[in-house]
Amino acid sequence: MLVLFTDTDTDVTLKEAEEYGVRLISMPYNFDGQEVRPYEDFTKFDEHAFYQKLREGTLPSTSALNEYNYEKYFEPVFEAGNDILYVHFSRAMSATFDSMDKAVEKLEKKYPDRKFYEIDTKGITIGSYNIVKEIMDLYKAGKSAEEILEWAKEEVDRFAVYFFADNLTFFRRSGRVSGLAGVMGNMIGVRPIIHMNSEGQMVNIGKERGRIKAMNTLLNYVDSLAEDIYSHRVVIGHADAPELAERMKQMLVEKYGEKLRIEFSVVNPTAGSHCGPDTLGVSFHAKHR
Repeated sequence: MLVLFTDTDTDVTLKEAEEYGVRLISMPYNFDGQEVRPYEDFTKFDEHAFYQKLREGTLPSTSALNEYNYEKYFEPVFEAGNDILYVHFSRAMSATFDSMDKAVEKLEKKYPDRKFYEIDTKGITIGSYNIVKEIMDLYKAGKSAEEILEWAKEEVDRFAVYFFADNLTFFRRSGRVSGLAGVMGNMIGVRPIIHMNSEGQMVNIGKERGRIKAMNTLLNYVDSLAEDIYSHRVVIGHADAPELAERMKQMLVEKYGEKLRIEFSVVNPTAGSHCGPDTLGVSFHAKHR
């Protein structure tokens, strides 16, 4: 039997994981001096309470899992005689996967008949979410690990992500976005336009003054890059900005009609610790990232 794993940095909720029979690896963050593990320390993410704390000045941090953490997730599955497929957020964004590799190497020696497969979405939050949802559909339909891996070879780089950050305090602190120096967003109302490249890194590719202009820029990227858009989800992600997300939906529907499969996703708290509140983005099937 194949057991599918993903992690909370992909925005998959506990409810969705249970619906698809998927196991969640919790990526921790530190909040007011205390480590919190999403969907282990709570069952439902209260996004408004979390992001309101950030608006009030709380600056959370994140930490990587260690080798033992991964062993606790994976060993019971191997011990039960099952194989693992783990679809995760970008390796380029965290050292946590060094610990995972060590844990897997150790477990494969202990359980030589078991197989471990992985798919790097080369994204985080909505970009990963869009890919993981497609893979969960395949998994639920009974596709094998090899079939899913073959799909991923062609499709992972065909899901584009474009977003803007509303408050640069968090990205400046985390240093996770290349090319961000010189964008004085908080002082002059400029929002950086950021995308996930094919190396799984966040890159600043432009800037717009004001939210509406930034949203129009996101729409322009959809318009120029979208491919087979009606056959795949269009995911709108936000960090406690439901009104902006609804406006983005209206703009997409006005452009493409009601046939779009639009889904909303709330940016998980671990990723949200880096992007901050009122971030808005869109992920869609594209010619390229």
